[in-house]
Amino acid sequence: MEAPDCEVLSVREQLFHERIRECIISTLLFATLYILCHIFLTRFKKPAEFTTVDDADATVNKIALELCTFTLAIALGAVLLLPFSIISNEVLLSLPRNYYIQWLNGSLIHGLWNLVFLFSNLSLIFLMPFAYFFTESEGFAGSRKGVLGRVYETVVMLMLLTLLVLGMVWVASAIVDNNKASRESLYDFWEYYLPYLYSCISFLGVLLLLVCTPLGLARMFSVTGKLLVKPRLLEDLEEQLYCSAFEEAALTRRICNPTSCWLPLDMELLHRQLLALQTQRVLLEKRRKASAWQRNLGYPLAMLCLLVLTGLSVLIVAIHILELLIDEAAMPRGMQGASLGQVSFSKLGSFGAIVQVVLIFYLMVSSVVGFYSSPLFRSLRPRWHDTAMTQIIGNCVCLLVLSSALPVFSRTLGLTRFDLLGDFGRFNWLGNFYIVFLYNAAFAGLTTLCLVKTFTAAVRAELIRAFGLDRLPLPVSGFPRASRKTQHQ
Repeated sequence: MEAPDCEVLSVREQLFHERIRECIISTLLFATLYILCHIFLTRFKKPAEFTTVDDADATVNKIALELCTFTLAIALGAVLLLPFSIISNEVLLSLPRNYYIQWLNGSLIHGLWNLVFLFSNLSLIFLMPFAYFFTESEGFAGSRKGVLGRVYETVVMLMLLTLLVLGMVWVASAIVDNNKASRESLYDFWEYYLPYLYSCISFLGVLLLLVCTPLGLARMFSVTGKLLVKPRLLEDLEEQLYCSAFEEAALTRRICNPTSCWLPLDMELLHRQLLALQTQRVLLEKRRKASAWQRNLGYPLAMLCLLVLTGLSVLIVAIHILELLIDEAAMPRGMQGASLGQVSFSKLGSFGAIVQVVLIFYLMVSSVVGFYSSPLFRSLRPRWHDTAMTQIIGNCVCLLVLSSALPVFSRTLGLTRFDLLGDFGRFNWLGNFYIVFLYNAAFAGLTTLCLVKTFTAAVRAELIRAFGLDRLPLPVSGFPRASRKTQHQ
């Protein structure tokens, strides 16, 4: 009887050491992401909000900033979740018996998916509302001023918000699925209510990705064109430098002689415009000093890479639409156990896995570009050392919604065959064929429409510039045209 007891004891010790190792690895990964996000947010925060005369306001803003850093780290972890899983599977396939990668296993990957799901729920439902109410609170009337009074008010507001959201989700569940068992399941707060609420939030995030990603794919060409130096055939830097210097000189004269103009001048606005023009002139000087390789090779290669990645994304989605009509296995589904290192999730092997990872990152960057380019969310765009605390909270919430929906988005479009792990695969709408099919068709249609509109507009502008039609004295729409009688006179 002693030998079996020793074996059971050794198995328990091995499981214990594996859990400790997974906790250490997860902690190190999260600490790395947290440090990177903290450095990133400190570049955008407004320093005046953290050096105020009132110590309570500064303390509240510091606490809110740490909560935003935690949320942004979870968002970055959600972005890296699916690529890390795909790469881990290929590494285990290539090196199945390597001693130095024994820590990389299915249990670790499954635990990371569960942790991201848990902390995404925690951040969206509790931490970010707490941070917003905390920065806006002043304490109850008659209570002592300070951080503790603000905490009491924030907790009360958060409890009221939780009751409101709980009631709305319960009513929505009763409308969508009028079943007594489904409504009673919502009373189980941890097992059913939070996953159901997160399923609704994830569905909104997937819809937001559907709108922002095609817009971002079209905007990526213009954004890349602004960052890189174009060939001399496509832009005249000398003319831009001359115009910038002329505008800068005109603004300098207006600032030095404010009384010479009979219109009232906003000196602060003029100083901001002058600073922007000086920054633009410095950037133009750097672009003019670029080498011939950067000018004639970098820009065409970047445009070619964007065109290939965009076309490949649309092609994969089109193929996935055909697979949905033929094979039921193309539907996204969840996987309870992470069986890694057994089979590749791409028909092209490791090369296909690398292409999948590149496409996932490319679509995520495009969705962020499209999100901040849309008229509805353009005001949320952060500014360097000039972003208010409430604006930082809004940005963190939006980025978390987008990033936490990225695994579901990628699997729904067929960008990868890696099935969703943990609670990410428990979303009810993933099993609906019509929703998945219409989502794929809408993505392909919107992306094609945005690209065609962008390229035709660019070609039309180049043709107008080439034929000199932009120099014609066209009538201004804001002023009425003169009548024929006036013209004859």
